[in-house]
Amino acid sequence: MISLDKLPSGKSAKVISIEGGFGCMGRLNNLGIREGISVKKLTGTLSRGPVVLKIGNSQIALGRGMASKIMVEAL
Repeated sequence: MISLDKLPSGKSAKVISIEGGFGCMGRLNNLGIREGISVKKLTGTLSRGPVVLKIGNSQIALGRGMASKIMVEAL
């Protein structure tokens, strides 16, 4: 299990847990990111910049801090 920001670009993963507070969890829930869903990381460098995800037919950009709170398991 690794954080989403550490997942290599182009890889798919399943969200295992979200380690943020109520605000973070609420924001991610509104974006459709919750435990059990599959996501694909499209872009995101290791050092800086946003992390772009594909969830279903949608693309979502998250800040690196928020992405680091999402724990995933690679598929």
